[in-house]
Amino acid sequence: MLRVLYTLLMHVAMPLILLRLWLRGRVESGYRMHIGERFGGMDDGGGAAADALPSIWIHAVSVGEVRAAVPLVGALRAAYPQARVVLTCMTPTGRRTAHDLFNRGVSVCYLPYDLPWALARFMRRWQPMMLVIMETELWPNLLAACASRRIPSFLANARLSEKSRRGYAKYSLIRALAGEAFARFTAVMAQSTTDAGRLASLGATNVVVTGNVKFDLAIDADKLALGAAWRATLAPHARRVLLLASTREHEEMALVDAFRRAYPGRPDAGPPPLLVVVPRHPSRVDDVAVRLREAGLHVQRRSTLNDPSRPNAGLSLPPEKLNVWLGDSMGEMQAYYAMCDVAVVCGSFQPLGGQNLIEAAALGKPIIMGPSTFNFADAVRLALKADAMLSAADEDAAMRAAAALLADPDRLQAMSDNAAAFATLHVGATAKSLAVIRNCMPQTRAH
Repeated sequence: MLRVLYTLLMHVAMPLILLRLWLRGRVESGYRMHIGERFGGMDDGGGAAADALPSIWIHAVSVGEVRAAVPLVGALRAAYPQARVVLTCMTPTGRRTAHDLFNRGVSVCYLPYDLPWALARFMRRWQPMMLVIMETELWPNLLAACASRRIPSFLANARLSEKSRRGYAKYSLIRALAGEAFARFTAVMAQSTTDAGRLASLGATNVVVTGNVKFDLAIDADKLALGAAWRATLAPHARRVLLLASTREHEEMALVDAFRRAYPGRPDAGPPPLLVVVPRHPSRVDDVAVRLREAGLHVQRRSTLNDPSRPNAGLSLPPEKLNVWLGDSMGEMQAYYAMCDVAVVCGSFQPLGGQNLIEAAALGKPIIMGPSTFNFADAVRLALKADAMLSAADEDAAMRAAAALLADPDRLQAMSDNAAAFATLHVGATAKSLAVIRNCMPQTRAH
């Protein structure tokens, strides 16, 4: 009965949902594209199955989840080579990231809205043999549709913050609907014992702790070489490089102001580090560039390079005069990490829960984060314990910590070694997750 009411409300709210989609398209045009996919169709107008092959259906809501899915997609393709793979997401940036990461062998489209008829249309086309949802997505009709068709469904790399748990539990109707949905998962692979307990408290069954698959992400040698080339050109004479990674709104300028207080520009102090700023959302880059220039900083945008293989092509001023290298590219985060000495991982200086710190650690970069880290609570706890990371109360504390670390080569090297060791210690979640999935699937379908 609750799901019937939920479905009715979804239909009633659909005009508002589409209006919001259109309004968001004013900033990010991708929201106004591929609308048919959100109702179970495809760009080719198809609604029926493209062929008779079953498919592995992976859902990853946006960029972070898409990147986290990479090792699991590879493992599933190897285990079930006869199956197609379709990856759905919710945001344009997630869709673009998926196309960049899976340029062959994986079909990418938007997730249909949680309407029974839209989901049925999608499933007729793709004939999924399983559904794997990354991290935290919960769609009652989607899970009910899988259960009615006897399609095993899995929540992989699952996490649930205490804030989200309280949100689900606050209202009895929402808790009941969520509990029904959580119970439909064939298995839930949790990142930590804490996540497992929270998920089980809301109704999830067959919960297994497998760890975080983000530790299993492969290092791209080409991206490392690109980052090294950037550094050689943009930070000559052993100039240090400080990265502000995945910044969110209001964080850039607060951190830049704190950086200037930490490095007042005295002639006897030497040149301050090159500041690399990489906004989390590409649609914000133009605004960030304007704000940085209005603050009197010399800014060079990554996209102004004429030839990525020649890092100095297109530089508008001598590198020693450059204050900020502004990352406005997609899919090059490893290159930005590769060029830096210290990574300040953002989304943590606003109450947003922080962005992924594991990729920085895997590249041996000491990490600094602000106080809001609930999205990566377990990884943060482990990184602090390993002395791979520093926690800062605010932007000024973060910049003071960065300045002290950059001025102490021995401490910098020790934390770098600790970060790499911490990342290596926790690999293996993909293999554990694959084992859970295979144990729940008919064995005749596996390779």
